Amino acid sequence: MAVSDVVSSVTGPTGKYDTGEQMCPHRMVLEHVTSRWGVLVLIELLERPYRFSELRRAIGRVSEKMLTQTLQTLERDGLIHRDAKPVIPPRVDYSLTDLGREAAQQVRGLALWTEERMAEVLKAREVYDARRSTS
Repeated sequence: MAVSDVVSSVTGPTGKYDTGEQMCPHRMVLEHVTSRWGVLVLIELLERPYRFSELRRAIGRVSEKMLTQTLQTLERDGLIHRDAKPVIPPRVDYSLTDLGREAAQQVRGLALWTEERMAEVLKAREVYDARRSTS
């Protein structure tokens, strides 16, 4: 699919993003997948299914509330499967759906790119900051 096809699929007839009351559905999914915690959840679940507490420890520094909201959002979008087992104590496992695996691989590619290019980004920031401080 050409870039122009992607752009036109998320834009209106004028070629501009829909700025109406409701967000464009493509944009909302992109926001969910690329959110701070969404990215980390998807990448972590690429390795294997996790229980909630395991996933929280693996990601680190995420509150229970934020992780719960992120998992619910990604589950609603069809990216994550929640498997609640009827045992005592309750056990819930989270894994990626096929759609989620696809999204996670894309996000992981972007994460790897940022790792590989971080030195260039830092250099660009230095140049930018130096230019701004002399103006």
